[in-house]
Amino acid sequence: MKIIPLSEGSFTIDQSKVFVPFDTASEELNNRPIGSLLVEIQPFVIITSKDIILIDTGLGYNLPDGSSQLHHNLQKAGINPSQVTKVLMSHLHKDHAGGITTSNEQTGERFIAFPYATYYIQQREYDYAMGVGSASYVTTDFSLLEDFSKVVWLADDAGYIDHYIRYELTGAHSKFHQVFWIEDEGEVVFFGGDDAPQLQQMKSRFVAKYDFDGKKCMELRKLWWEQAHQQHWKFLFYHDIGSPIFTR
Repeated sequence: MKIIPLSEGSFTIDQSKVFVPFDTASEELNNRPIGSLLVEIQPFVIITSKDIILIDTGLGYNLPDGSSQLHHNLQKAGINPSQVTKVLMSHLHKDHAGGITTSNEQTGERFIAFPYATYYIQQREYDYAMGVGSASYVTTDFSLLEDFSKVVWLADDAGYIDHYIRYELTGAHSKFHQVFWIEDEGEVVFFGGDDAPQLQQMKSRFVAKYDFDGKKCMELRKLWWEQAHQQHWKFLFYHDIGSPIFTR
């Protein structure tokens, strides 16, 4: 498998839930509000023997010329956005789901960002996100999925996609968060979304207040870290600035 991180940059986020760009070369985290977290935002594209898979979709920002930053990052990696065959979503928080759709800044009209791909969405996460009224969910980013013909609504707690992508609902970081294993040509790639967002969190035991079930997140990270050592998984860390890909 070929894995390419599609970094959208570094950001800080605090209780306001606003992602503020952060220059790691020139800025000091101490100058941001107390409690600010420093994170990278980076979807991944994974080229397997069967598919070109996009896993989570970033903030959905446009570049100054009005084009999609996510599309631009794919093109820099040598991939036409129309070549993406599957879009896997761990959950629908705005920093992961913003690029599900893209917008025309002049007209305000929104479009499905990857109309030739099949989107795999946890049905319960979508229903919850549409009804909860939380600042973490921007429903205009993903409400078009309701009428899009190429959505597979995942309704089970665990299962397989095309016999080689395994998913499991954890309900840890968000109420209906899910994680993925992609097994192809003897490799196992694991994407834990915000249950396992950074390498350092895998190595230390703590309960985070921003998780729906912080204790469960902590226990799952411990379990996955041990399983990965035995089975040689490759981790994809969505929010890690220094280590987006790590082989255990």
